[in-house]
Amino acid sequence: MIVVEKAAAKVNLGLDTPFRHADGQPEWDMVMTSIDLADYVEVRSTGARQIVVSSNSGFLPNDQRNLAFQAASLLQRTFKVKHGAHIKIQKNIPVAAGLGGGSSDAAAVLRALNQLWDLNLPIAELAKLSLKVDSDVPYCVYSKTAHVTGLGEQVEVLQPALKPVWIVLAKPNVSVSTPSILRQIDYDVLAHPNIDGVLAAIAAGDHQQLVANMGNALEPISVRRYPEIQQIKERMKGYGAQTAVMSGTGPTVFSVFNKESRAQRVFNSIRGFCPEAYLVRSL
Repeated sequence: MIVVEKAAAKVNLGLDTPFRHADGQPEWDMVMTSIDLADYVEVRSTGARQIVVSSNSGFLPNDQRNLAFQAASLLQRTFKVKHGAHIKIQKNIPVAAGLGGGSSDAAAVLRALNQLWDLNLPIAELAKLSLKVDSDVPYCVYSKTAHVTGLGEQVEVLQPALKPVWIVLAKPNVSVSTPSILRQIDYDVLAHPNIDGVLAAIAAGDHQQLVANMGNALEPISVRRYPEIQQIKERMKGYGAQTAVMSGTGPTVFSVFNKESRAQRVFNSIRGFCPEAYLVRSL
């Protein structure tokens, strides 16, 4: 039996880190939503205990460094599963882009193997376990607009959900190492975005309030190292976006729109400046 799971990319409508824990891990306060840019993950259970990962991307490791591999191994060890898995990843989400592609692939593997190996874990338990893979995986297990706190394991799916929006993404030709950015956080000078304002805007269905409150506390750190991020932000706003925000630790920048025509105009303009651009919808 083969299970194919859609692994949707995510963007951070709001990203803040209030403090660092004693073990060095950041505390998170984030609002995420998933978009219709997605990988497709095909998973097959095998008789041998070996885990095999393959993909169409030359940038993606196929060994223990791959989060999908780690997710399968975690389930296998935790529940003493005597089967293995063949995992094929059709990669469409850019790698090391701040869009959660690796985490979403891992979440897709967890959902698929939960079914194939008859583990029957509730989604909340699966999400809690998945924190051992990466801090974004618990959100990606749900892949619905959510308020994410703690180390990433506390995922509150928002009701009412985000009203559908069009999103323009632009990724400069650089790859960002998340650990290197997190090590540079100086909590004494960190500017905190208004996460409560983002949550209130979603609850009210108020697009203007959403745009006014979106923000990413890590953006200045990444911009110092990769000035291309700031250049794309300025271009997007120059082309008609009300705001432009970095997703995750970057380098991808995105803007949200409640009108497709305006999103299309900004997309048409930005892809002349930044070839790796996408026009997508929120899920």
